[in-house]
Amino acid sequence: MAFVQFSQVSLAFGDRDILKNVSVNLQAGSKAALTGANGAGKSTLIKVMAGLVQPDSGSRVAQKDARISYLPQSGLTHQGCTLREEADKAFAFGYELNAELERIGDELKNNPPNTRSLLEKHDAILTELENSGWNRRAVTAEQVLIGLGFSHADLERRTEEFSGGWQMRIALAKALMVNPDILLLDEPTNYLDIEARAWLEKFLNDYKGGFLLVSHDRYFLDHTINVVYELFNGDLHKYPGNFTHYEKARAVELETLIAQYEQQQAEIAKLEDFIRRFGVKATKAAQAQERQKMLDKLRENEIVIPENLKKIHFTFPQAPHAGRLILTLKGITKSYDGASPVLNNLDLLVENGDRLVVAGHNGAGKSTLLRIIAGVDSDFSGEVILGAGVSIGYFSQDNAESLKGSQTILELLESEAPLELIPRLRDMLGAFLFRGDDVFKSIDVLSGGEKSRVALLRLLLHPVNLLVLDEPTNHLDMHSKDVLMDALKDFGGTVIFVSHDRGFIEGLSTRVLELKPGAYRTFPGDYEYYMQRLEDEANGIIDGGGGCLPLGSNAPLRSAFSPTPSAGTPRNAPSGSGKQVTPASATKQNWEEQKKLAAERRKIEREVESLEKGIETVENKLKEAQNKLSNPDVYTNGEKAKAVQQEIDALSAQLDELNVRWETAAEKLEA
Repeated sequence: MAFVQFSQVSLAFGDRDILKNVSVNLQAGSKAALTGANGAGKSTLIKVMAGLVQPDSGSRVAQKDARISYLPQSGLTHQGCTLREEADKAFAFGYELNAELERIGDELKNNPPNTRSLLEKHDAILTELENSGWNRRAVTAEQVLIGLGFSHADLERRTEEFSGGWQMRIALAKALMVNPDILLLDEPTNYLDIEARAWLEKFLNDYKGGFLLVSHDRYFLDHTINVVYELFNGDLHKYPGNFTHYEKARAVELETLIAQYEQQQAEIAKLEDFIRRFGVKATKAAQAQERQKMLDKLRENEIVIPENLKKIHFTFPQAPHAGRLILTLKGITKSYDGASPVLNNLDLLVENGDRLVVAGHNGAGKSTLLRIIAGVDSDFSGEVILGAGVSIGYFSQDNAESLKGSQTILELLESEAPLELIPRLRDMLGAFLFRGDDVFKSIDVLSGGEKSRVALLRLLLHPVNLLVLDEPTNHLDMHSKDVLMDALKDFGGTVIFVSHDRGFIEGLSTRVLELKPGAYRTFPGDYEYYMQRLEDEANGIIDGGGGCLPLGSNAPLRSAFSPTPSAGTPRNAPSGSGKQVTPASATKQNWEEQKKLAAERRKIEREVESLEKGIETVENKLKEAQNKLSNPDVYTNGEKAKAVQQEIDALSAQLDELNVRWETAAEKLEA
């Protein structure tokens, strides 16, 4: 079984311990996540496991010939060949093995004395090639690339034509397609849209090797991993279960830690106060010195609360009053080449309080629509009508790049923040990953990700009642996303947004606008309802026309809140189609009933599964107890034999009870 492990590994940068006696073992079937605050050393730890960074002490061992694929956070680029040719480079090991086969073949022609060993080696290489998928490499490469969002036409494009995000997708594809024994992935979801994330999720669930990954996508982690390693202050702690289970377990630990922290801080404040008041007085000098020693000792062992687990909450400035109708779009049409419309005759109503997520594949026009709504793009036809008193706040990665100036981050925000928010700016900056001296960085020296976070925070300081947000969670860690989502939930206005983070979408959205080439649909339910609709449509359970208008149709303006049309003009049928389709509201009601029944069934299934595990456990214990009676030390000792028999009787009774409960639950499933 392939593995990579290291024991008692330590690494320090200067006087800072990055890793302190850390031990990890990854093997086939390992599905692990690595978490910790920004700067905790997660990327360094993965590089040590990949063999790219040498630790100061400890040992790293990898099985001979084990294939290990490593994907860094960023920085990889590809050029000089087509995408298909670049993908083929991932199989370099296979070409090397084939070269070795040829060398062995040439050697065998000379009838050497070690023919047997050469034939055995030749056979072993052929087996390795077959198991690696070498003969299926072209098909595998295409499947992985398409799964990660590339089109068939992209396969013949030059790699230098792809942007930075797509360059990292190429790197991820190469790491996956070789079917390695161990995968080390540092932020693989950073550059993936929601469809590509879903594909990667399925890939990892089916993956037979072991992997360790870092991601800020809670939904993705909950559906791919079964153990979490947390790196904090150089120490590594293991938490079995998915990410949500880790957070719950860590929250319980944190309650105790915070209580100890507050008690320690109170003691520190008390000692500092005594030293400040009496340190200069001769009569109290000895006592002050003693208090100083106590304070120094406390400082040496000061409790630190992990930044990524601190709970920070902030609220937006009060949203200005607006009417019920916030936004009306009529016949919005947009084309970049004058021939193929990205948006064509799109109509939409947005009401006060909506949390509308715009969904669709890359290139469907999501960002284009948001730019039109925000007034950034005026090169379109149709009408954008804002309701009375509507004021827009717009965020995108592009406008973040326009931030310039020699002001520090703190100075910029203090100059723009409402007075009531100024005392909270440090907490808000901390929530958006600007901690300590980071707040004194000048705008001009910030990276793209840092500028993006500043631009988002800057937007949230201003009183508006319509927020238009294009990928607001990019460059945020999980804790920051939670802070942002809580603030948006409490926001008194309306939100229209695009995001690739499914957990963020499910937590915030109340309506879904789906964009597709040639059509769009609105769904009155949340994102979970929308995804269930897609699944039901794919399985043929319901018709796929619900809530749909064709792009370019002349149907009247309507939204999910419009009255249901008469029977003669089905609301969900394309104009002039004459096709009767179940209304979206009725479908949602049916789906809610299905959802309730499905939830009850899942509960029973979990009960059956739990009972089966319990039965297996008791049966094993019963078998062990029965085996004890065959031990001479037991059956020749009356008291021991009696105690074992009592144990057997108790286990038998417990087993009978579990079997009865299992039969009852199983009958419910069959009903």
